[in-house]
Amino acid sequence: MMKSIFFIIITIVLFLPQSTLSRSPTCNKDDEKVLFKIKKSFGNPYHLASWTKDYDCCTWYCVECDANTGRIIALTIFAGSTISGKIPVEVGDLPYLQKLVLRKLPNLTGEIPSAIAKLTQLTMLRLSWTNLSGPVPSFLSKLTNLYFLDLAFNDLSGSIPPELATLKNLDALHLDRNKLTGVIPESFGKFTGKVPDLYLSHNQLTGPLPKSLGYINFSTIDFSRNQITGDISMFFGTNKTIERADFSRNMLEFNLSGVVFPASLSSLDLNHNKIYGSLPAMLTELHLNLNVSYNRLCGQIPQGGDLQTFDTTSYFHNRCLCGSPLPACK
Repeated sequence: MMKSIFFIIITIVLFLPQSTLSRSPTCNKDDEKVLFKIKKSFGNPYHLASWTKDYDCCTWYCVECDANTGRIIALTIFAGSTISGKIPVEVGDLPYLQKLVLRKLPNLTGEIPSAIAKLTQLTMLRLSWTNLSGPVPSFLSKLTNLYFLDLAFNDLSGSIPPELATLKNLDALHLDRNKLTGVIPESFGKFTGKVPDLYLSHNQLTGPLPKSLGYINFSTIDFSRNQITGDISMFFGTNKTIERADFSRNMLEFNLSGVVFPASLSSLDLNHNKIYGSLPAMLTELHLNLNVSYNRLCGQIPQGGDLQTFDTTSYFHNRCLCGSPLPACK
């Protein structure tokens, strides 16, 4: 008798998880209709060949459904050479979408449609490595649940909308590798929630850095390859926790001698600017990757720490910098 009861219990324990795992969500028919419109707008590309009535749309390539409701929560179209045209406005008709990724699609053109502003549940938006043009839309600030916004490697132009600083959940903002102009918004020193990693490199940004950027604590900043002027001392200090900073290939002009770098700093690239003064001795206390080449620095490279482990390319083409690993000071 006891053996029979034990056998029944074991059977139930083993059977229930299997039946649960074997169930898959049934695609919501409204979402399915929207996906067919998106496919048609893209010209019925081969990349979306699995999008047919023969299969439940939760099993389609590039699509992810919620396991309980069958609603579309992710649309990820990546590296599809047959995808061409503009971003379909129908994308905005997937109300439960949390992740939208259109990446490495060289034939994707046009502007970012305002319909995306309807996707209020989005946590990730990646429209990168495409030929999208036009401005960075200010309406993206309505996507208040975003934690990751990536618009890098496009053909976007115009200024950076200051409204993006109201995205309080943002962990990272990628606007690099575009044709953006104007200044970095003052509002970027007043992020209302998290302080995101900022990637603004390879644009045409100009003007001095807003002093407001010194009011908050960044972890990663990449402003390289722009035409930015001014002093970056505001990003550093004993109370800062910045880890990675790339300001290379700009027009920065300030005295480096008195800058205090925090112990958290692990990478600092200042090459190709107009920075003068000497290297602070406290750099010997840090473990970091360093490049200060092509500036106007003078004096002896402080001895100690990691500073002598770099090759000469980290230091050369300065006005009168000397000492190991460069030639000895005269």
